[in-house]
Amino acid sequence: MPATPYGRAGSGDVLPPPRSFGEEGGRLSYGGYLRLPELLAQQEQQSGASDELLFITVHQVYELWFKLLLHELERIRDAMAEGALWRARHLFRRVHAVEQVLVDQVQVMETMTPQDFLEFRSVLAPASGFQSVQFRELEFLSGAKDPSFLGRLRGADDAEIARLRRRLAEPTLWDAYLTALSQRGLPVSDEEIMDSLLAVARDRGSYDDLWDLAEDLLTHDETTAMWRMRHVQMVERQIGTKSGTGGSSGAPYLRGRTRLHFFPLLWELRAWL
Repeated sequence: MPATPYGRAGSGDVLPPPRSFGEEGGRLSYGGYLRLPELLAQQEQQSGASDELLFITVHQVYELWFKLLLHELERIRDAMAEGALWRARHLFRRVHAVEQVLVDQVQVMETMTPQDFLEFRSVLAPASGFQSVQFRELEFLSGAKDPSFLGRLRGADDAEIARLRRRLAEPTLWDAYLTALSQRGLPVSDEEIMDSLLAVARDRGSYDDLWDLAEDLLTHDETTAMWRMRHVQMVERQIGTKSGTGGSSGAPYLRGRTRLHFFPLLWELRAWL
């Protein structure tokens, strides 16, 4: 008996048409789920310069990536503290991939010439990337805590300052790693931590997971430094030695930050091996 889309001819049964997964409710759309109308309404230009949309879009995308990184790094910190090192390592793969995107994204900005940037740079002042609260949160969470930023972030509201104060008070990724070491019976006092790191490095049979996790921390540190370097190179390419729109010295300030390490002991460890 020949088949029809709704069953077999002559069977006497009338079957409903097949439905694809997700059609049953019909209450959610792609644009609605992602809130695209609201998202795409946020690129408001302050000038008539053609490249201002590029500038706004790239920096808003950075902030979205920062939000995801904060979410994942918090999960990594909590996983290390709980002894779930496999989960921390899995999430680090995502963090490393996102951070590589941050580095690669600089080349999109570099398609803008200095002349293009000068068409609208004056309308940015005193706004500056220095004021990115989420980037400071990433630094604080990673271990580079600097309370002086709380008084230097022009334009930060009370809620943003409260977030930074919370980051200053809460454990860092390094604190969580030290907890993971101590859970394996390794001492973590200031006087003994290097000996414990050496024990992990020299006995991969017993501590391979801790060594791999230390390498993940170092990759996070290194890739962030790569982003800082690419960022300062981009700034130098755009404005040379001009001061920043937020009042900083511009490229010289940014270049000084390229020497920042989240986990200096992991870098020092290499000299002891």
